[in-house]
Amino acid sequence: MKATNTARVTAGALAALLLLSGCSAKAKDDDDKKGGTAAGEVKTGEGISGKTITLGALTDMTGVYATLGKSVTQAQQLYVKQLNADGGVCGYKVALSVRDHGYDPQKAVSGYTELAPKVLGFAQFIGSPFVAAVKQRIDGQDKGLVLPQAWSSALLGSPYIRVIGSTYDIETINAVDFLMKEKGLKKGDKLGHVYFEGDYGESALTGSKHIAKEAGLTVVEQKIKPTDNDMTAQVAALKKAGVKAVVISAGPRQAASLVGVAAAGGFDVPIIGNNSAFAPQLLATQAGPALMKNYYVASPSLPIGADTPGAKKLVADYKKAYPKDSLDNGVVAGWTAVSAFGEALKKACETKDLTRESVDKALLTIDALDTGFGIPQNFTDPKAPSSKQSVILKPDKSVTGGMKVVREAEASTVAESYTPTP
Repeated sequence: MKATNTARVTAGALAALLLLSGCSAKAKDDDDKKGGTAAGEVKTGEGISGKTITLGALTDMTGVYATLGKSVTQAQQLYVKQLNADGGVCGYKVALSVRDHGYDPQKAVSGYTELAPKVLGFAQFIGSPFVAAVKQRIDGQDKGLVLPQAWSSALLGSPYIRVIGSTYDIETINAVDFLMKEKGLKKGDKLGHVYFEGDYGESALTGSKHIAKEAGLTVVEQKIKPTDNDMTAQVAALKKAGVKAVVISAGPRQAASLVGVAAAGGFDVPIIGNNSAFAPQLLATQAGPALMKNYYVASPSLPIGADTPGAKKLVADYKKAYPKDSLDNGVVAGWTAVSAFGEALKKACETKDLTRESVDKALLTIDALDTGFGIPQNFTDPKAPSSKQSVILKPDKSVTGGMKVVREAEASTVAESYTPTP
């Protein structure tokens, strides 16, 4: 009887031990899924499942920035492929989850809503108005890093949304400075400004008005919508007003129409666009000759065809990966953003913490990221863009990427003393 009781106790103890072991194993499994914090393990959170880190990409493959969106996305897919081939980050592979919003506000917001809980952050988000529309959610509840292909000053001030390169207002100040120093625009002249309604255009307009006030110019405004593709009316209005130069803050189609219509009507003034107002594919259209004669672009970096080791390697790698696709500055924008995200991941890995909070903080320690395109990027101050410099480019179909440098990277005196307002 005593032996039987002993056996029962032993069996009960064994069962309890097995039960505890099972619970411990389950707890460990759950920790592995959520990101364990045991010695040697990497802490993880949203956007990491199994051994995969997922980043989001909200792009435009079918709308006004379709050429830009394709180039940005393919450049980022190339980076991810190369990163994974080198071992990934902390033993994790990186994946890019892509959604096309077609430059439609409803699709952009719904795409963000879908992806936000599933990704660590966003290496791509095209469209300043769309990023601004979800800024409150990013700053409030989501707190995931967003590196947009958008340069509105309204996006500044967030520790999670980081503008790469000069904002549109600063870029426009540098563009007008170029017109005054090298294209004959002078005090007392009228400056035309054609711009998209919304955050992009309004931010650029703030810049042109600021330097106009400083330099004694008068701005003649022409507001347009992203769906407006024919600039005939705008050219007629600017010509009648007697403007001596024009800034365009819109898309490639609008820029091509503006330059083409101006040339056809004998309206011979220099025209300069913000960085997203050109695509090299335009050089094969009827507007091509006019673009090469009278059009300039302000850019936050050297062009894809720059004579640097980093640029040359990217060109070779991109051509090998996408032999049928043309090269443009969307490749540079996409590569730079995903490279910044990659560097933040690597720095977070050093602390064995790949949570959103850790990756956000890691980016704040990067003060001179140089991806081979001429302008080091400083991410340490969320209230400021990562640079105030702009490169002035000119369309040229004879060079790789269709753009040549006519003024090296610099920030004008007005831009240096200017503080963007979010």
